[in-house]
Amino acid sequence: MGILVDGKWLDDEKDRYHGKGGQFKRPDSPIRHWVTPDGAAGPSGDGGFKAEPGRYHLYVAVNCPWAHRTIIFRKLKKLENVISISFARPTRGPEGWIFENGSEANKEHLFGKTHLHEVYTASHPDYTGRVMVPMLWDKKQNCMVNNESSEIIRMLNTAFNEFTNDTTDYYPEELRSEIDAINNVVYKNINNGVYKTGYARSQEAYEENVIPLFETLDSLEERLESQRYLVGDSLTEADWRLFPTLIRFDAAYVGAFKCNVRQIKEYTNLSGYTRELYQVPGIASTVNIQAYKAGYYHKNKDRNPFGIVPVGPDIGFDVPHGRGA
Repeated sequence: MGILVDGKWLDDEKDRYHGKGGQFKRPDSPIRHWVTPDGAAGPSGDGGFKAEPGRYHLYVAVNCPWAHRTIIFRKLKKLENVISISFARPTRGPEGWIFENGSEANKEHLFGKTHLHEVYTASHPDYTGRVMVPMLWDKKQNCMVNNESSEIIRMLNTAFNEFTNDTTDYYPEELRSEIDAINNVVYKNINNGVYKTGYARSQEAYEENVIPLFETLDSLEERLESQRYLVGDSLTEADWRLFPTLIRFDAAYVGAFKCNVRQIKEYTNLSGYTRELYQVPGIASTVNIQAYKAGYYHKNKDRNPFGIVPVGPDIGFDVPHGRGA
């Protein structure tokens, strides 16, 4: 993984993201301003980012599960004509996320940059840290707003309601404590758990993470036996935070990250639940299994030195989910 240090791109050969014992440590997202309906400051960062149509631009990569959250919320909330978007290539290069400006699918629309780190330094010339997707950009102030996916989806959930006819609230006040509780478990053991498993650099670090990963999947399988969604009978933010990991699991994490104790298709409730969410109108268009495999199985001297991408698995997300109307 490369990194920006004082605005300069460095190939990161240091053990910067691993602790003692080979444990993978995910760095925090440092840019944490909020878009709000009136431009007032949010829970972190500075104010001055008022929700306006056409003002904001989202940088994503289709294979990144953290970015997938924001793609889903942009789709669910019908904000495609309110917030523009650029998709980086599914596979990263020596300088991180790449754009292909001769291709409409992977074009960097605002500046014509080749690398995402060049967009970061257009906002913060002395930026130090990882260059991550998703990232939300303010075209009016010409700067980054936020690069923390969990916060971006909260903005998309409510801040732009004035400009969409879908005002569904996926983080309702009466369910927030329960949503936050399940989010914490899912993030620690599943969303980030697959990465802590796949990026482990010792057998001990691997087993310390793969075991709670599957214990948590087992507990969610049991949870979904008695209720339709993670928090009762309504789709919430919690479901859409889990979905990007589940939809990638059998195609990518089982093989590339050695998360092979069980596949999601072996879980009756979790597999039906995954298909149900996939079949929510608009969501299938946010899913690209081939891109996920290309991203996770790209040529890598440690995990996949020959860059061979598996043909399978054959997953039928369009099969009836069996979870009611």
